[in-house]
Amino acid sequence: MSSLPFFEWLTTSPWANFMNGPEWAFPIIESFHFVGLALSIGTIAIIDLRLLGLGMRRQTASELAADLDPWTRSGLAMMLITGLLMFSADAVNYHYNPAFQFKMTCLLLALLFHFTFHHKVIRSEVSPVAARFAGGLSLALWTAVVGGGRMIAFV
Repeated sequence: MSSLPFFEWLTTSPWANFMNGPEWAFPIIESFHFVGLALSIGTIAIIDLRLLGLGMRRQTASELAADLDPWTRSGLAMMLITGLLMFSADAVNYHYNPAFQFKMTCLLLALLFHFTFHHKVIRSEVSPVAARFAGGLSLALWTAVVGGGRMIAFV
C-alpha cells in the first residue's frame, strides 16, 4: 500500500495550510525546531562527551543524564512537533527527497539507540570501552541527523 495518498492529504491539512499561509509561519516554526534541536542534541552531546571521558568528570554519566533529562526530553518533544509541522507543508516533496529520507533513517536509529543501549550504558556500570562506544556512536548518529537536515534544502 502506498503512503502517497496520506502525504497528499497531509499537504492540504489545517497544519499545512497554517505553515503555507502567512510568510512568517514557516521561519518561526523552523526557529523553534532549531531550539529543540539545540536542547536535545546539545544535552545528549554533553553526556556523550562524558562517556568518552572528555569532560564533566565530577559527575557520573548517570548523574549528568538525570540532571539534563528534562531538557533533553523537552527538546526532543519540541523538535518532533515542529518537524511534523514543517513536513506537513510539503509532505510529498519531502518524502521523495533523499536527504530527508537519510535524516529520517538516522533520526529513527538515533532515537532507538538513545532509548535502548545508550540509556542502559548511562544507567549502569559498564566497561569504559562500552561507554566510549555508546558515546561515539550516539554523537555520530546525531551528527548525521543534523547533516541530513541541513542537506534537505540542497537536494
